[in-house]
Amino acid sequence: MTLNVAGTSVVRRDLEGKLTGEARYTADLKLPGMLHGAILRSPHPHADIVRVDTFEALRLSGVRAVVTPFDANFPSPSGGGPGWGNLAQDMSILDTRVRFVGDEVAAVAADDPETSRAALELLRVEYSILPHYNTPDAALAQDALPIHPGGNLALGEVMSLERGSVADGFAAADVILEDDFEIPTHSAAPLEPRAALASWGEDDDADLTVWKTTRGVHVDRDALTGALGLPAHRVRVVGPYLGAGYGNKDETRLAALAAVLSQRAGRPVRLEFSREDEFIAGRVRHAARIHIRAGFKSNGSISAIEASAVLDTGAYLASGAGVARRTGQGILYLYHCANVKYEAHLAYTNRPTAGSYRALGAPQGHFALESLMDRAAEHFGMDPLEFRLMNHVRLEGQPGQRVTPPDRVIDSQPLEGGIPFSSNGLRECLELGAEAFGWRTYYAHPEPVEEPAGSPNIPSPSGGGLGWGRPSDTEGSIRRGRGMSIMIYRGGPGSPSAAEVRVEKSGAIRLITGLMDVGEGASTVLPQIAAEVLGAEYEQVEAVFADTRGTPDAPITAGSTATFSTGTAVVQAANQVRESLLELASSGLEAPVD
Repeated sequence: MTLNVAGTSVVRRDLEGKLTGEARYTADLKLPGMLHGAILRSPHPHADIVRVDTFEALRLSGVRAVVTPFDANFPSPSGGGPGWGNLAQDMSILDTRVRFVGDEVAAVAADDPETSRAALELLRVEYSILPHYNTPDAALAQDALPIHPGGNLALGEVMSLERGSVADGFAAADVILEDDFEIPTHSAAPLEPRAALASWGEDDDADLTVWKTTRGVHVDRDALTGALGLPAHRVRVVGPYLGAGYGNKDETRLAALAAVLSQRAGRPVRLEFSREDEFIAGRVRHAARIHIRAGFKSNGSISAIEASAVLDTGAYLASGAGVARRTGQGILYLYHCANVKYEAHLAYTNRPTAGSYRALGAPQGHFALESLMDRAAEHFGMDPLEFRLMNHVRLEGQPGQRVTPPDRVIDSQPLEGGIPFSSNGLRECLELGAEAFGWRTYYAHPEPVEEPAGSPNIPSPSGGGLGWGRPSDTEGSIRRGRGMSIMIYRGGPGSPSAAEVRVEKSGAIRLITGLMDVGEGASTVLPQIAAEVLGAEYEQVEAVFADTRGTPDAPITAGSTATFSTGTAVVQAANQVRESLLELASSGLEAPVD
């Protein structure tokens, strides 16, 4: 199939604005009469808030509104019900309990940033200190105080997934290897910290308009309507340019606090995270401790894999359930093995909240798995490449029987066997990579390395590991190493997506979608797809993105799904328009459609 527009290199839609500085990010936006918000954060890792005295703060000149946990929640218009006042199942707009150092206690809005920060110093908060737990082990201890109702096992139970019988697999093994791996938390540190601007009555079609850093305007609107007790059509959310997403914008209280302050003050309010706020109250990657054990036959084939992961979700759940599941997918499916088992213990702790982050748990699980498989290759005296070529999951899928009914779509992170891949280019990828690296030559004949003058002394870690050279590849203080690993990752299918394509009487083509371009180029790729189907030029397609007003419902931009899921919707919409245009032309020209 020859493509004229899709798949070709075109100028990105967002390029000029970003290069010239004309692009406007959330923190660049200003409205007449806009106030500046600030957030008071907890100095304690775990405490109940007994009271907040706002008297002195409200007396400060220039302070226009204060919100505390005792007056933050909006009553439901219908008289209440499940979910009212909550942004998520375990997070309200503000709470009388704080769960980590940095948790939100109160917020103020004032004429300028300096006054809003000064007002925070005048808030008097009385706390009742509670026991705190900085590790999952401490939080999951039998006598630990619940951080949230229901206990500190965040999912309420241990996630357990098994194919075949690991007991049988280990019984049949000639060699069993096992190890523990720890992955610390870390922060994305995006160039643009989180920000939100809220205004009531700004738009004739909405009571509340919010501009914010976001991965999904429709998802954020749903969270805000649930928390504020407003119907969806009365809330508008707009996603301006985004200064790096890394998968974790946004699961915080920021927009809701800006909205409450704006309503109290009767003026627009902008709240921004500082760089310190971003590290403290943004969303970090889940820390994990993974124990993994694998059984092998004497020829190096794998008879069983079993792993147990303990993940720290911090003070709130956020996307912890998805992270826990995807941490195990490589363990469950990357290597050809009839007997596998994975368990995940997702724990609340009194640490900053972990949430969505690039690859959503996959790096943690693959680090442990691939480290152990390198050990296995070394144990059997095998080239790590040849070990993986022998053992990776193949085109026919995993051994075992399909359990999903034939008329149902297979889960995008399957566990069961008996399901062939539609494509699996892993072997070809390994062969091409080995050729590009000169891997086999290197492994057969290690290259001597000359030590340049003044070289630093870099000791080799005992026992080697991923990426470290073989002991014979050393001379003096210089080490040369090559490493490899493989992975499996769910991408493509996402939540239901929608798109509209319109051709105006003028001939202008409009593509309308609620999707957010988080920097990956969807606002360029999707117009290319529409132009391709319609036989138009890329420049002819105007695009409307990331505004809940007038766009169809859209999921968050995550999981490598935008091009596949929303792109498929664009193809279907553009094809409907194309067929309609051809029918009109056929009638007007009195000629068959073909």
